[in-house]
Amino acid sequence: MIIANSVSKKFGRLKALRDVSVTCNRGECIALIGPNGSGKTTLIKSMLGMVVPDSGFITFNGKNILHDWAYREFIGYMPQIGRYPENMTIGQVLSMMKDIRKKNSSRALDEELVHAFGLPALMDKRMRTLSGGTTQKVSACLAFLFDPDVLILDEPTAGLDPVSSLLLKEKITREKQRGKLVLITSHILSDLDDLITQVIYMQDGSLLFHKSLEHLRRDTGEEKLSGAIASVMMKK
Repeated sequence: MIIANSVSKKFGRLKALRDVSVTCNRGECIALIGPNGSGKTTLIKSMLGMVVPDSGFITFNGKNILHDWAYREFIGYMPQIGRYPENMTIGQVLSMMKDIRKKNSSRALDEELVHAFGLPALMDKRMRTLSGGTTQKVSACLAFLFDPDVLILDEPTAGLDPVSSLLLKEKITREKQRGKLVLITSHILSDLDDLITQVIYMQDGSLLFHKSLEHLRRDTGEEKLSGAIASVMMKK
């Protein structure tokens, strides 16, 4: 579904991505993890068309994304920090995005999280007055709202209370079961144990490994993702 082929990217002297190749398929929930500065964000932005690689290319459903910008209609993106017009209310932000996106989509809206998070009671709240957790809920709702085929979620549970975090993880699981591709970055590895099927691990702009969670568990003898990653890194 999304394939990165030998993707490299430099920012000045910084080599953010070094010949990275990964294949991400439908029905998978993939953890994209690694230390700060490992290239995770640059890879995500490259997949979203926000960064153009210096070499290599990325395809979506077999088409090079450089020549088919319409693919982004099929991706729901939840940034680590959502930034919205401060004077707009939650309701206005949601309405604005519906007006923009529905022109290009025939799919029914998915407002399950809007109701699960209790946002209908907060629609008149202005974005500048929201807590970080509530802003995060708005970002999550927007990512799922248009029933996309692919979900790219950057630190999705950061700032969420335990109940909201559970609701979001249950939603992610259901979407994966519907055959969607879910790509998650998180530093909270314990949040990923019950969600993911594969692990992409990056360091210093390079891909160290991409394997199934079961394969990683067999290789390390560790059941928890955090223990498995620690075991791999201690052998490097």
